[in-house]
Amino acid sequence: MQQILNFVIKYKNTLLFLFLFVISLGFTIQSHSYHKSKFVSSTNEITGGIYSLSSNISDYFYLKKYNERLLNENARLKNQFFAIQNDSIFDKWLSSKNNYRYIPAIVINNTFHKTKNYLTINKGKNDSIYADMGVITDNGIIGIVEQSSDNYSRIISILNKNSKINAQLKKTEHFGSLVWNGKISNVAQLIDIPRLAPLKIGDTIITGGRSTIFPKGIPIGTITSYSLNEDKSYFTVNVLLFNDMTNIGFVNVIENPNAEEIKEIEKVENE
Repeated sequence: MQQILNFVIKYKNTLLFLFLFVISLGFTIQSHSYHKSKFVSSTNEITGGIYSLSSNISDYFYLKKYNERLLNENARLKNQFFAIQNDSIFDKWLSSKNNYRYIPAIVINNTFHKTKNYLTINKGKNDSIYADMGVITDNGIIGIVEQSSDNYSRIISILNKNSKINAQLKKTEHFGSLVWNGKISNVAQLIDIPRLAPLKIGDTIITGGRSTIFPKGIPIGTITSYSLNEDKSYFTVNVLLFNDMTNIGFVNVIENPNAEEIKEIEKVENE
């Protein structure tokens, strides 16, 4: 208390000046409409700026939550879309695709500079994610789940020399295997394409749907070049990937409820 009194006594002239200045400023604003409007306008500008700054700071800290909410909503809409298609008599031929369910997840680790690259996502067995599930973004495929724990999963990236995914030309039914030669991070190779296939630079490559992992028609990339192998029987096609594999944040894991049944029947057929 004594310090406050000492401060007031020491700066009494300055404090008196400020007090009288504020009073005179108030009288001026109240008695002149022009000054009043300018004051109100300035106050609103300052207040608005403070609120805007506060909102921006708040939004920044809630970005992760907002992104997760959008990802969940996106997956829910995809599931509803395919469920609606499944009820349509005109789309029964799409039934194999419609059985798939999409589970949103966030990538927490991603390698792309090695010959065997992997990603880690923040979902696992507790979210019904298991080995041999496909992983995609809105731009195209990412890889396949290799293993999962309760809360996390490891994904074999398409930028992995052990990766092998069924793929085909979008405009025909000619199909082969998508692999990676370990050289360029945005270019994969489609091998075993018959020489009779009508290839063209810029043509789109999609998933072939000949497995329980990916439904048919998910985009992969476009043809940049192609060449015949040594015996001139098959093409090797360079595919420019739609996904930027160095910048993956949010993904969807694809669950096929019929996967085990399909594997069992195929196992019997191969015996």
